[in-house]
Amino acid sequence: MTAPAYSKKDFMSDQLIRWCPGCGDYSILSQVQTVFSKLGIRKEKYVVVSGIGCSSRFPYYMDTYGFHTIHGRAPAFATGVKCTNPDLSVWVVTGDGDSLSIGGNHMAHVLRRNVDLNILLFNNRIYGLTKGQYSPTSEVGKVTKSTPMGSLDRPMNPVSFALGSGATCVMRSIDILAPHLRSTIEAAQEHKGATFVEIYQNCNIFNDGAFASFTDKAQRDDRLLFLEHGKPMVWGKTFRKGLQLQGLELVIVDCETAEDEAACLAHDQTSLALAHLLAGLDPDQGFPVPLGTLYKIDAPSYETQFKKQAEASVAKLGAGDLTALLHSGDTWTV
Repeated sequence: MTAPAYSKKDFMSDQLIRWCPGCGDYSILSQVQTVFSKLGIRKEKYVVVSGIGCSSRFPYYMDTYGFHTIHGRAPAFATGVKCTNPDLSVWVVTGDGDSLSIGGNHMAHVLRRNVDLNILLFNNRIYGLTKGQYSPTSEVGKVTKSTPMGSLDRPMNPVSFALGSGATCVMRSIDILAPHLRSTIEAAQEHKGATFVEIYQNCNIFNDGAFASFTDKAQRDDRLLFLEHGKPMVWGKTFRKGLQLQGLELVIVDCETAEDEAACLAHDQTSLALAHLLAGLDPDQGFPVPLGTLYKIDAPSYETQFKKQAEASVAKLGAGDLTALLHSGDTWTV
């Protein structure tokens, strides 16, 4: 059935949005509502699932079906939803604390199984809902209420984690780059399989300016690398910097001429090795921050294979009788 013509307003709920003024979550919410209205999917086919954290209030603010679940377990609930009804467009909204600490195990397995979910991970490098403790993505030395002498933990890299877990589509965007974020969310829906989208999101109360070194307007053009499949990886206000592969490492080279640019490494989103190299680039060492699709391949999705197994089982054994099953074997009366 063809979806009616929606507007962004059709996906705005009547709930009062309870995020701090200036929070990056507002931007992400706005872009998701805009994209949902344009994907050509009927409204009742959307399901938004979240865990615990500021980001996890998301389902309340979307006029769609949704579940606000428990800490770190959103991937498990979402897997159940998708396997039960594969026709649904299921979105998991989570944060760096929710999905990479207590939820790390669930996130790893939903990615390796390649369940057709669209996972939006809001990374602000802090625990915001519980008022400013360090999170799995906080930098070494981070002084917070729970680390008054500075964090000793090495931070997790969300996209490296996703790649290592076997994700078939890994992307990255930033809350303040509205057009790029919209196109990234649209591309997430197009992929058949587990799509992992890291979104750098500013917490202006407990970790303001966490990404200022590459998001401030004055220097953004010289710090961000927008990836395009098959195109040379160059960046800068005049595209005078590029990446080349020397040995097993990416290095920065100057691009003074068209020939120099052509000599730069072209992005190949099907290369897992290249995706790992891009994920590991350190902005503190002068490297750019890659945005867009780092990695994308086609692979069978879990719920599709699950459905085939279930249908084969029914064809062989029959539909079954749940009441008869519950009363078979050993039973007792209380």
